[in-house]
Amino acid sequence: MRGLRPGQRCEVWVAPGSGEAERAYSTGNMLLEAPNWTLDGRALILNGAGRLWRFDLRESSLSEVPLTGIPELNNDHVLDPDGGHIFLSGEDGHIYRAPLAGGPAARITDDDGSWHFLHGVSPDGRHLAYVDIAAGDFSKPGRLRTIPAAGGAPHDVEVGPGHCDGPEYAPDGNWLYLNTESFSTIPGHAQLARVRPDGSGFERLLNSSTVDWFPHLSPDGRLASYVRFPAGTQGHPADLPVDVVLVSTSDWTAPLHTWPLFGGQGTLNVNSWSPDSQRFAYVAYPLD
Repeated sequence: MRGLRPGQRCEVWVAPGSGEAERAYSTGNMLLEAPNWTLDGRALILNGAGRLWRFDLRESSLSEVPLTGIPELNNDHVLDPDGGHIFLSGEDGHIYRAPLAGGPAARITDDDGSWHFLHGVSPDGRHLAYVDIAAGDFSKPGRLRTIPAAGGAPHDVEVGPGHCDGPEYAPDGNWLYLNTESFSTIPGHAQLARVRPDGSGFERLLNSSTVDWFPHLSPDGRLASYVRFPAGTQGHPADLPVDVVLVSTSDWTAPLHTWPLFGGQGTLNVNSWSPDSQRFAYVAYPLD
């Protein structure tokens, strides 16, 4: 399980639609990743040390969400639109659903020979979008799939031969936003794209020289955030100089604001927008 390096800190930041970001929390004791913003607007949900944590924004306090029946967690977790549950990816390669207040988790995915990395839930809570790694072989490209949130047979969504990651439903459910290497022959050159859940309309959103990951739309659909890695990066590693980028969904080519930081893996893996679409959260990992 990934942890902080000597002299490294974990900082949780909250960024507005424009202007300066505010540091909400800082610790040298545990590496936290991938904030979700709760639907009541009061807290952030993060993972750390293989467990799930709730950060109360008003009290600036961190507390564990006590879960049972689930292995150690990674940073792929998404809130259920019902506001009372959360979907989680375990280190065993399976997807689970659990009460957001704590309690027993229920496994959703079958033992189908693949590893399942969750990233999106449809607005009605009925379907999940995830990346499928066949046989857990990470030398092979990830495949985009959807599955009923209650469990069942997966559905393939074709997005070309390149590795893809971060599939997330648009607020209206009509698109899946993702990053993919299908537009380039350069290893690791991920670019932002979208596709209809039925596999139609696959299109590139931005043609850049950087490696762009994890597009996240605000609940009103007007803004999006993503993390920008240096050119030549392969995968989405930790501990690099990266940028968190804010754009209008009407023009992905013109950043509205950019926040440079030391991070990458864990910084912005899942949707972290506030329910009012005014702010989003991210994590930085500065070294002294």
